[in-house]
Amino acid sequence: MAISSHSSYAAGMTSPYAFTHALCRAPARSAVKGIRADGGPDPDFYGLVAEHEAYVATLRDLGLAVDVLEPLGDFPDALFTEDVALTFAGGAILLRPGAPSRAGEVAHIRDALASRLAPLLEMTGPGHADGGDILRLADRIIIGLSARTDRAGAEELAYKLGTLGYRSDIAETPPGVLHFKTGCGLIDEGTILAVPALAGCPQFDGLEVVTTPPGEEPAANILRIRDTVLVGDRWPATHALLAARGIALRPLPTDQIAHIDAGLSCMSLRW
Repeated sequence: MAISSHSSYAAGMTSPYAFTHALCRAPARSAVKGIRADGGPDPDFYGLVAEHEAYVATLRDLGLAVDVLEPLGDFPDALFTEDVALTFAGGAILLRPGAPSRAGEVAHIRDALASRLAPLLEMTGPGHADGGDILRLADRIIIGLSARTDRAGAEELAYKLGTLGYRSDIAETPPGVLHFKTGCGLIDEGTILAVPALAGCPQFDGLEVVTTPPGEEPAANILRIRDTVLVGDRWPATHALLAARGIALRPLPTDQIAHIDAGLSCMSLRW
């Protein structure tokens, strides 16, 4: 499915990573009880805070103006701001997270976005869409169907993107991949890093797809910020693969956030 519009907002899609601003939220102590698909031990709270602070410091060092919202103790996963909204320089869309425990997070980010971005649209349902399933390309946006983003939510989001002038495609997320961007990330405007299970995604036609080295599938959730790619620090073969392509890298620790099924793209809203 593809939806398009001639709105002038679409001019903002000339670069999918030329960000100037980011919005983050500090982890609450309850974050150690964040959602995880396969159980496993809780992360260490102080380690989680350290990873989040290193992430924010990196965004600032790369030239972004970063605002950090107060923690939300009632919402363990609220530090993952990307899942509740989709932001552009020319507006934002409030999403409907697929996990019931996260639905209340939207109300807590509404004012922060309304004071920074306009227009501010909002999904009304009944479908759901998580920001972790949304991959922004240079010419369009891919919405991945997953356990957190259903067909009705993807179609409503595609319609709202169309009103802002953004073309979108709906893709299937392979079984076992939590979010679409758990399994892929943008290296540059024409190149995707993807896990093998997602490498054949039809919506990647026309792009070069580089697969993650064996055993380093979690490295796929990279985040391109301007001229630099943020990547987890535990993946040396992926570092070598990207460095060989002349990419500037910033390896960051992700040990603790990985305990709650998260990665680098999850921890900020960017525009």
